[in-house]
Amino acid sequence: MNLSLKKVLMILTLAGLACSAPWRMATPSPIPTLTALPNATATPRATPEPGSAQNPLILALSPSAHPADEVIAAGEALAGYLQQRTGYHVVTVVPPSESALISAFEAGNAHLAALTPFGYLLAKKNQSVTAALASARQGQRLYGLQFIVNRDGGFESFYDEASHQNTATLNAALKQFEGKKPCWSDPLSPSGYVLPFGLLNQAGVKTRSGAFLEGQPNVVRAVYAADICDFGATFIDARSSPALEADYPDVLDKVRVVWRSEAFIPYDNISFSVQLPLEMRRVLQRAFVDFMLTPEGKSAIQVIYGFDELQVADDALYADFETYADASKIDLQGLVEKQAP
Repeated sequence: MNLSLKKVLMILTLAGLACSAPWRMATPSPIPTLTALPNATATPRATPEPGSAQNPLILALSPSAHPADEVIAAGEALAGYLQQRTGYHVVTVVPPSESALISAFEAGNAHLAALTPFGYLLAKKNQSVTAALASARQGQRLYGLQFIVNRDGGFESFYDEASHQNTATLNAALKQFEGKKPCWSDPLSPSGYVLPFGLLNQAGVKTRSGAFLEGQPNVVRAVYAADICDFGATFIDARSSPALEADYPDVLDKVRVVWRSEAFIPYDNISFSVQLPLEMRRVLQRAFVDFMLTPEGKSAIQVIYGFDELQVADDALYADFETYADASKIDLQGLVEKQAP
């Protein structure tokens, strides 16, 4: 079967995920009234074990309305490795969106997939997934956010660069932004808009409408120039981005940190359905790790999900992130629906 035909079959398979049931119950034949047996009962058809040929595990690749052939091929390589290593039957699908993927998890029609931080929170609140593996960058599974200002903008810094400690509470630090204009990265960025905006709301600070600058280095540039906005929010530490070094050698001095969070924001992860038995999840988790340790596996994971590194994780890793998101009153459903595939 060529890749184009496989792609069509996968998309057609996915189209039925949200509406199809994982099994059908047998329909008993009608029994005539005069000859009915009082003790006769209909015997339901047993559900095949997950991972069997009759009930294979469903591995979702990255959401896309038009998946590339190389993504499909890499997905088949991953599914083949998981099947060979664990003995479980695995099939791949390509969801059209993360929202559709979350619905499939909830309906029991997806078992293994990558989720964005907000997608994971939404699926977890639906009690359909558990975290298995975390994407990491430079060995770190979590990162933090910071509020930044121009040194000459008249704002007070409540962050000590020498000790790397905040010197005041978050609310005290953010009150000075009342009525000021922020610079944001993009509407879906956890550290460059969603969580900082939520923290401002939580602190009761009302700002002017912000400017979205498509990239966190651009937020630093705008704060440095002090001609677009009064303050900004970025990941830690966007001021050290290589894209800024040549043009802004004094950026660390001129752009100051007002307040900095702990590392609590996760990257995308690999989540498993809670419907899978615990021991099955452990076996699959080990297989993912072993696949990533091979050159071919690392390349395939990068093509499918864009991950350069995977580390073992569980739901406890995301506790602080969930707390911040809940306190910020984030509309998780709206965020997930806005995300482009």
